[in-house]
Amino acid sequence: MPQLKIEIVASFTEAKTAKKPGRIVFNQMIERMESGEAQGILAWHPDRLARNSIDGGKIIYLLDTGKILDLKFPSFWFENSPQGKFVLNIPFYQEVRNYFKHNAVASADPTQPTHY
Repeated sequence: MPQLKIEIVASFTEAKTAKKPGRIVFNQMIERMESGEAQGILAWHPDRLARNSIDGGKIIYLLDTGKILDLKFPSFWFENSPQGKFVLNIPFYQEVRNYFKHNAVASADPTQPTHY
């Protein structure tokens, strides 16, 4: 495997839940990406970046506009192409789905559908 020449500009760690938008550290990272301070993100897995639809949409938008050029994950393949962005949406969506699934109130009547 060829060695990647990557310069780490900053490291971000956030303990706040990503289920809802408004994470301070995530927003600071995004602002720095928008200002051109860095052009890519290294993360463990896409679900660590976006676990709600707004954060996921922001990542995709920055890829579309060229503010983010690449994403690298040790456990997930990504290519900055229309197909790559489509595949990236899968773990983003799974996290949003899991949030609603775990926080849904079960119907008292098992024959009725659960509403979210």
